[in-house]
Amino acid sequence: MSFTAQDEAETRRLIDAQLRGAGWQADSAALRHALGARPVKGEDRAIAEWPTAEGPADYVLFCGLTPVAIVEAKRQAKNVAAAIEQAKRYARAYAFGPDEVPPPGQPFGDYRVPFLYASNGRPFLQQLLEQSGIWSLDARRPDNHPRALRDWHSPDGLRALLSQDDAAADLRLAAEPTDYLGLRDYQIAAIRQVESAIARGQRHILLAMATGTGKTRTALGLIYRLVKAGRFRRILFMVDRTALGDQTHGVFKDVKIENLQSFNDIYDVRGLADLTPEPETRLHLATVQGMVKRVLYADEGAPTLPIDTYDCVIIDECHRGYNLDRELSDTELTFRSEADYISKYRRVLDHFDATRIGLTATPALHTTEIFGRPVFDYGYRQAVIDGHLVDHRPPVRIKTALAEDGMHWAVGETVKRYDPTRGQLDLFATPDEIDIELDGFNTRVITESFNRVVCEALAKEIDPSLPGKTLVFCATDAHADMVVRLLKEAFDATYGGVEDDAVMKITGAADRPLEKIRHFKNERLPNVVVTVDLLTTGIDVPKIVNIVFLRRVRSRILYEQMLGRATRLCEEIGKDYFTVYDAVDLYRDMQGWTDMKPVVTQPTITFAQLAHELETARDEAARQLVADQLRARLQRKRGRLSPEQADAFAVLAGCELGTFMSRLKHGSLDEIAAALAAAPELPRFLDELDTGTGRALLVSEHADELRGKETGYGGNQKPGDYLEGFRQFILSHENDIAALTVVTRRPRDLTRKDLRELRLRLDQAGYSLSALTTAWRELTNQEVAASIVGFIRQQALGSPLMSYNERVDKALARVLAAHPWTPPQRSWLTRIAQQVRLEGVVDREALDQGQFRTEGGFQRLNKVFEGRLEEVLGELHEELWKDAG
Repeated sequence: MSFTAQDEAETRRLIDAQLRGAGWQADSAALRHALGARPVKGEDRAIAEWPTAEGPADYVLFCGLTPVAIVEAKRQAKNVAAAIEQAKRYARAYAFGPDEVPPPGQPFGDYRVPFLYASNGRPFLQQLLEQSGIWSLDARRPDNHPRALRDWHSPDGLRALLSQDDAAADLRLAAEPTDYLGLRDYQIAAIRQVESAIARGQRHILLAMATGTGKTRTALGLIYRLVKAGRFRRILFMVDRTALGDQTHGVFKDVKIENLQSFNDIYDVRGLADLTPEPETRLHLATVQGMVKRVLYADEGAPTLPIDTYDCVIIDECHRGYNLDRELSDTELTFRSEADYISKYRRVLDHFDATRIGLTATPALHTTEIFGRPVFDYGYRQAVIDGHLVDHRPPVRIKTALAEDGMHWAVGETVKRYDPTRGQLDLFATPDEIDIELDGFNTRVITESFNRVVCEALAKEIDPSLPGKTLVFCATDAHADMVVRLLKEAFDATYGGVEDDAVMKITGAADRPLEKIRHFKNERLPNVVVTVDLLTTGIDVPKIVNIVFLRRVRSRILYEQMLGRATRLCEEIGKDYFTVYDAVDLYRDMQGWTDMKPVVTQPTITFAQLAHELETARDEAARQLVADQLRARLQRKRGRLSPEQADAFAVLAGCELGTFMSRLKHGSLDEIAAALAAAPELPRFLDELDTGTGRALLVSEHADELRGKETGYGGNQKPGDYLEGFRQFILSHENDIAALTVVTRRPRDLTRKDLRELRLRLDQAGYSLSALTTAWRELTNQEVAASIVGFIRQQALGSPLMSYNERVDKALARVLAAHPWTPPQRSWLTRIAQQVRLEGVVDREALDQGQFRTEGGFQRLNKVFEGRLEEVLGELHEELWKDAG
């Protein structure tokens, strides 16, 4: 080594301290080979200057008598990544002493010692990747590559790694059957794709599945297989809300996986309240907020979680932004505060030496930056086509005069302005003209007239006494209160009365919101729920049949999550579609969005931004300026907090406002940063006071009126125009879409694969079954539950349009009457017809899946039908469409 004595001493001092923090006995001044230091049974030692045939290694790490790792130390100015090559040289030349116990499985190719490290003592910095951190290489597999770690592996962690054989576990996974999981085909495919990525050595994995397609159930199957095969010894499952964590824990407790046992029955599982796992724990559930606190802001004296605590981290809803209880607030968040969250989020993920798997329905830009492109993507449209989610009818746009014309105040006109901080209504004369368009309704201006007209229109469309629930999205909590009142008045006027609990607000400000959510999901009432953003993600209420947009959002992620609340199937109420009622043109504006990045509002100095800058700024003068701004802004806020807001502040900050202000005034910069870090939700709370309840709002007395309701088929088409466009599409593509020819000329030859591809092609062209059904109803005033094949044949051949179930019943009756079937054959024909109702087509592929497969599949049924099953299926499908004109 070419160290100066000072360089060497400083580097060794830093590395010694880091190793001790990870659980090793480390003191390079005393624990040196030349001074007689040797491995001791039952002790975990880092012994300095250990001799090899290529010269002394800076450190050798011993677990008892077994040398498990070689460490190469470099002075702080040196590139640390390249120093792994020197550690490799020592690992090749290592000679085991008579009292040493060689690592199991050695030699590892050319290496005698399995784990290699290089460090210059500097903490990890992403911007200086090769010059910082602890570089590590697992030399047991030749295709492993060095990577930077945030800390050292613990002795227990290296012992666990030594006992783990990833290659053998990958082989076990590949051979392990999946039928016992009880999952759908796409869920099995998702699991297999993730397992394949893991076997390829991929450490950052993204799984994209539409809301309602069973991400949690898929994750359960994946986790069980990974643990059962021994691929990972302990998995961390992170969620962004306590309610979601409890819901997920319930799935792991209740769902039977194998031999009538749940995951909790088979393995040790720790929940949200458990700060650390036990040695035997195989799954630990935690919130992102909780892990941020434990990893980045642990209480003084509390042990830091070792980097090998978990070897796999799975993150549910991994697209989420900075505000963990709130998605991309349009007026409150700036891009800088979003980046602040992502940095903490990534620091937690990067802390653990673990494979990370992200689960999301809506990948965002930062999601793919952290996890890469999805290894499996099962989108909403595909799920609808496959029958696993319900489609929505073309949206119903509620048009009012104010929505189309906006609001205008002339110069000098007297305007009412409401100041919520004082609870006072003021009058002022406008110095300039004021114009507010639709996107400012209910955020910049209070407009009861607009909301009243919309609620009256909704009441004529939605009967709160009927099965099926409605979810209304409002702009603010105060807006939600107004809409609850106006909806009750509108329902009273339309239906002669409505139960008070039928319409309810569920927001973070509501009394016992989690209890109300459970009632919404499981009880008859409430039937109409008004919310802001509490119910945008993770809430599963299959009975929702109506989504109402009374707020604008600029995040496609949030928009898709809102729409996704209604996509789940619900056979209990016969749910075939859901309906979107849009009073703010949100649906139309969002259709052209393809970029998942959040829309960045005009930057403002928020408390979240100031807290981030105080934590990350290096220049002391800059940090002092930020601290002064924090004190000044909080001082101005101090006299404007209501008693309820002051109580909320004390809960979030952990102390009264006066005590917190004293800490800001008298504490050092690091102490101020620590106080803010210990209360991560406080900046958001303070920013909400600035941009939500604290800002003066204009009060509009402009009268509004309903100008009409229209169904959106795109391009302002009428129902007849839409159906004619569909007919022209069929006629013009009959020769280049093979399935169209089969549907119109040889329906008995139609396969499930043909039908899926045809539905997807039509959907991409804008002709979904739900839109066609709605257009037919509006054109003819007839509600017909036809199939997509029925619509195609009606337009192309003039075949009468009738209920698909009625067609199946008639076809089955004709087939049963045509031949002298045996009792088993008649029974199987009835079951096959039932499957035709569900899937549209039953072919050989269908009979080799699901329940049919467990009863012998196509091969056994073919024997029941004396080798004529394909002919029988063809006859049934031919009878199904025998009435073409």
